[in-house]
Amino acid sequence: MRQRLIAVFLVCTVLGLIPFASARSDGPPVYLVTLSGAVTPATADFMADAIDQAGEAGAGCLVILLDTPGGLVESTRQMVMAIYDSRVPVVVYVAPSGARAASAGVMITMAADVAAMAPGTHIGAAHPVNAGGKDIGETMAEKVTNDTVAFIKSIAERRGRNVKWAEEAVRESVSVTESEALDKKIIDLVARDLDDLLAQINGRELSGRTPIAVDPDQRVWIAESLRVRILKALSDPNIAYILMMIGLAGLYFELSHPGVVLPGVIGSIALVLAFYAFQTLPVNVAGVLLIVLALIFFILEMKIASYGLLSVAGIVSLLIGSVMLFDRTDGQMGVSWQVIIPTLALVGGFFVAVAALVFRAHTRQPMTGGLGLIGKIAVVKTPLSPTGRVQIHGELWFARCPDPVAAGARVRVIAMDGLTLEVEPINEESH
Repeated sequence: MRQRLIAVFLVCTVLGLIPFASARSDGPPVYLVTLSGAVTPATADFMADAIDQAGEAGAGCLVILLDTPGGLVESTRQMVMAIYDSRVPVVVYVAPSGARAASAGVMITMAADVAAMAPGTHIGAAHPVNAGGKDIGETMAEKVTNDTVAFIKSIAERRGRNVKWAEEAVRESVSVTESEALDKKIIDLVARDLDDLLAQINGRELSGRTPIAVDPDQRVWIAESLRVRILKALSDPNIAYILMMIGLAGLYFELSHPGVVLPGVIGSIALVLAFYAFQTLPVNVAGVLLIVLALIFFILEMKIASYGLLSVAGIVSLLIGSVMLFDRTDGQMGVSWQVIIPTLALVGGFFVAVAALVFRAHTRQPMTGGLGLIGKIAVVKTPLSPTGRVQIHGELWFARCPDPVAAGARVRVIAMDGLTLEVEPINEESH
């Protein structure tokens, strides 16, 4: 009986230790980060920081959950170089279902140590286009396309992926689903979800690295900081362009109506944010100068009677400057026409309206002050011989007239010399 109890105790002890052993893991944690939206300088900095953070923490690997329509080529290059230099394996996982790795996302995915996709996702269409989604010029397109092809082929060769398809993704804008990508050796695996992904990559052999070893239960998410979120919003060339237009309009209104204060304050803040955004964007100096020149034309319109010619020159300069504002040589940047046209209509119309109001105010006859008395009728209170006093608007003024004028007669103000009015007699018979 005693032997049976000992045997049962040993069996229970063993059975109890088995699940404990399976749940326990000595592997390092897995770091995770989400990349959604356009690839911008802010995104590249965030990814570089995440890779450094995972490396310094001794993570088993960094998993990037990717869903992007593309972005700047220069920022993509920075991310690819950061992945190459990473101390920990980088896994790019195109997820969740419905996500895509288009344009720059193709290069980022193919540059990863492990490329994975979720069911219902797709990858491809890496042909260079501008920010508005349109093809760039023929000559420039050939140059940019050839450069992009060389870039993506080098990535595919380094990671042992499908070089031929990589070139077709750029030249022919081909796109494939996750299952096709796996068959064509564009990616390494398809995972249902994050748990499935971690189960498949744990223990996976990598070229030039130690096998991936992580504790799937230890997951550390790296979130975007407030600075990164603001930079991502400002890195949109359309946002930067609108901020610049608001800034110029505010300063223009403040210059034309000194002392209003609020438009000047709003304009200054908007301009500071715009120039901060320009630091992360490929700004064309000629575009900025043309927009500033347009502002000068509108200001001169208030000072010079050009009969609208300066306003027309300002609008033309503003339009050309808006189109040239961002350098499109990388094939991804530019302000959308859907933003340029309404913004140009609003801001240009505002400039012209303010200039017209100021010009009209300058040309209108003064209604107050000394100049406002010119042409007014006064009544002589003391005889003018040649000086005396006249009454006008209920006020008594010294007046001077070359001809004698008796008290009670009416005179017209023709000039003003200091505080003395120059007047002339009125022929009462003609009135």
